[in-house]
Amino acid sequence: MFKNRVFRLILSTILSIIICLIIGYITPRNWHDNSCNMTLLDKGISIYIYNTGIHTDILVPVRTKTWDWQQYFNLKLIANQSASIKYLAFGLGDRAYFLETYTGTSLPIVTIIKALFLPTPSAMRVLAYKNIPQQYEIKCAIINQSNYRRLMKFINNSFQLDAQGNKVNLIVDSNYGGGFYAAKGSYSILRGCNDWTAEGMKLAGVKTPVWSGLSSSIMYHINSKCNC
Repeated sequence: MFKNRVFRLILSTILSIIICLIIGYITPRNWHDNSCNMTLLDKGISIYIYNTGIHTDILVPVRTKTWDWQQYFNLKLIANQSASIKYLAFGLGDRAYFLETYTGTSLPIVTIIKALFLPTPSAMRVLAYKNIPQQYEIKCAIINQSNYRRLMKFINNSFQLDAQGNKVNLIVDSNYGGGFYAAKGSYSILRGCNDWTAEGMKLAGVKTPVWSGLSSSIMYHINSKCNC
């Protein structure tokens, strides 16, 4: 009798959590979506969000009238043909996971568990692109200058700085076409890579979900009819 009660309690708790996550998945945090305003085609700025399967990155132009990333990064270190780089992709992640993925070492289960359930050091990954990558699911949004600057400041402020005010370089490899830098704050299931993307998108006026733990939840809420 007691075992049945415990089983029902555990089952109802699990079902309640699943239902809450589903509701959070489909419910937007900000109902008013300022992205994909076609009146901004001439004066707005296109940003892109792509989904690698479990991780989302924010892809933005290297240079616009509003913001120039060349003032914050040495593109010659990030990419061999820096002159032809038109876009930079930014993403937050668990530092150990990022670096082990880069080196190609096998990912121990301990690293994954720590990244999910414990506060661990975080890192920012920066990737350089000549063109918009087509190998991933990708969506775009057109935002105004003010929201774009707000997003750029959010991304730039996510990097950890040393005593001299410089970004803390973990690994930068021009052959890899990108680099890894120390990020502010810790990484955990409560604030993962997709949560970071959602924070940035909300600042940019793009619709985001209440629960942004999955990359698909980010992509679900972005206007799929936006043609940048």
